[in-house]
Amino acid sequence: MRELTRVEKALEAATDTRALRIGSGILNQVPGLFRELFPGKRAAVVADLNTFRVAGEAVEKEFKKAGIDQEPPFVFDDPELYAEYSYVDRLTAVFENHDAIPVAVGSGTINDLVKLSSYLTGRSYLCVATAASMDGYTAFGASITANGAKQTFACPAPRACLADIDIISQAPAEMTASGYADLFAKIPAGADWILASGMGEEAIDRKAWSIVQDGLSDALSDPQGIASGDREALTRLIEGLMLGGFAMQYAKTSRCASGAEHQFSHLWNMQHFLNNGKHVSHGFQVSLGLLAVTALYDQLFRTRIENLDVEAACKVWPSPEESDERATRMFAGTDFPYLGLQETRAKYVSEEKLKVQLNTLKQNWPEIRSRLEAQIVPLDEARRRLKLVGAPVEPEQIGMSREYLRDSFIRAMAIRRRITVLDLAFRTGYLDQWMTALFGKGGIWEINK
Repeated sequence: MRELTRVEKALEAATDTRALRIGSGILNQVPGLFRELFPGKRAAVVADLNTFRVAGEAVEKEFKKAGIDQEPPFVFDDPELYAEYSYVDRLTAVFENHDAIPVAVGSGTINDLVKLSSYLTGRSYLCVATAASMDGYTAFGASITANGAKQTFACPAPRACLADIDIISQAPAEMTASGYADLFAKIPAGADWILASGMGEEAIDRKAWSIVQDGLSDALSDPQGIASGDREALTRLIEGLMLGGFAMQYAKTSRCASGAEHQFSHLWNMQHFLNNGKHVSHGFQVSLGLLAVTALYDQLFRTRIENLDVEAACKVWPSPEESDERATRMFAGTDFPYLGLQETRAKYVSEEKLKVQLNTLKQNWPEIRSRLEAQIVPLDEARRRLKLVGAPVEPEQIGMSREYLRDSFIRAMAIRRRITVLDLAFRTGYLDQWMTALFGKGGIWEINK
């Protein structure tokens, strides 16, 4: 019996997606895939001006050639289009006028808008990827800004996804760099899961872990090839991104593919951070986030956790009331004044529970450290690879000050209930020391006052 490929194994675990096709010159396979999964249904292409030009128009023509009935394509013409709920409302209103199956032709924004709108109107959809820019194509849930806050809305992933490498290779270089950074983020995300498990907080799901992490090093191994448009390197990249989505489908959580590095990105989205008035791509935000997290792990490895003074850490641990007051003060005046309160309450522990967590960490530190060091790509190497693909490695490259980056560490920890290295830094009492090492004299992001 033939052994299943990684993609085939991941598809078996996926709850929503039934087919994935990756290859060169396969855009003409869209009608056959559509007919196989949606027999007798009409199609409705959804794109933006750019993605309609590079692939949407061709998909529409392929449907016509195949004799598949279609609704007129819906093309967003807003040059500032992003994943915001008002666009979901617009698309939902269109879908409510017909029962056709949406065909999302685009990358992150188009896919998330179609994903949520399809769910809200009681149908599945097919996705045609136009860039290797993020892992959300096949992810359960859509990341949408609503009421000023970036939120993940529960909704199924596409029934099928097709990625034509010829189209992917023509995407703007910054989109490919963004996707590489988003895939690279699975490295520190995995470390955060190891850490949470080691503290006795969240056991690792072996299947979800395997789908994301097996083959990850190989997919990230050729940043130069990815930057130059090498078809084999791009195939591994888009496959890795799709597999991350399958793992999230299986686990019904992003824990397997997202850690503290994504919390930086979510925070900056909610703070409406712009670079000279323009949105910064998810992958470019995550690029800085993953370096920030990797830098924290570098500090963790330099710290003798086996000598941690658990009693001293517990003595300065805030009471529930102090924790609430701190979280409320942290986000006062923002569009999301109660998010920090909600999330910090969800992961708050008593002093007694903290003592158990820290003692567990301390007692098992040799094993935990060994696993973390095997997982984390060293900081200098991570910076080198990200530079090669054209992803930012300095906050100034996305119009961010070093002070803004420094101040994001605490706030990023407070916007999600997930236990990460940010929480470890705070709970052990090492956060200030590590921040000084990163932003003080001689630090990688030294702030000159």
